Amino acid sequence: MRAWQVHELGEPQDVLRLEDVPEPEAGPGMLRLKVDAVALNFPDVLLCRGMYQEKPELPFTPGLEVCGTVLDGPRAGERVLAGPGLPRGGMAEQVVVPEAAAHAVPDDMPAAKAASMLITYQTGHVGLHRRAQLKEGETLLVHAGAGGVGSAAIQLGKAAGARVIATAGGPEKVQVCKDLGADVAIDYSSEDFVAIVKDVTAGRGADVIYDSVGGDTFDKSRTCIAFEGRIVVVGFAGGRIADAPTNHALVKNYSVVGLHWGLYRHYEPQIFVDTHAALVDLWSRREVDPLVGAELPLEQAPAALARLGDRGTIGKVVLLP
Repeated sequence: MRAWQVHELGEPQDVLRLEDVPEPEAGPGMLRLKVDAVALNFPDVLLCRGMYQEKPELPFTPGLEVCGTVLDGPRAGERVLAGPGLPRGGMAEQVVVPEAAAHAVPDDMPAAKAASMLITYQTGHVGLHRRAQLKEGETLLVHAGAGGVGSAAIQLGKAAGARVIATAGGPEKVQVCKDLGADVAIDYSSEDFVAIVKDVTAGRGADVIYDSVGGDTFDKSRTCIAFEGRIVVVGFAGGRIADAPTNHALVKNYSVVGLHWGLYRHYEPQIFVDTHAALVDLWSRREVDPLVGAELPLEQAPAALARLGDRGTIGKVVLLP
């Protein structure tokens, strides 16, 4: 079978190689899948660069979330959503995943959308509901709202009954945020989001800020967080890890909340099952619907990851083997 392999670290377009590799074998408690779709994420770019918190041994195959069809055993023919473990990720024609972590996919959910429902939507649901305790009627500020992480958070925020403000770069991405349901969409490339957030909240600020960008965006977010607000730290796509001055958190009574969704597999794995059930329910009512900006053949993985790394994508980018 074919799989993308990284033999040395660097930019995805430089280090990815499409190679013939042996088909995986499913041991006890594992399922072998034919990959129907693999959704790309910014961590795939960081993995290629050697900058992700998880550093698999070389060579490895990126790809952290897939929708696939079970090939063997009692569940043969079933479509499932799962996160394959490194070093044999999902950017391949077949993959092996833990059976306990393989979630059934609704019959009416296309493979590309199903593959996009694991990382960003589970992270968003856990981040907004468990970590931030978002309440109906509160104001949620979502940064990078047109991307995979942000688009999921906009939909989840609206489903929770929040008033959603989103930031994005450029008129096209601003319109995407509006189409997703954002009540207010701000072009951060030409507008001051701090001033607008304060204006539309009558000076109060946002109750919850969902920040996957970090750096300067985090610094500015601290100035428009509401009293007893919560800033959820999701990632650092902007490249710089910001500082969180404790004196500022003290005088404004706000919280900086960390969110590493993957760690729950070690502490509370049931959360993945419960969150998937909640997301399927939201899907059935069409309160969430993954924004897939591009569906591309597996062969275009390097270019797709390069665009993702340059923040040149809208929604999720999905590869179809």
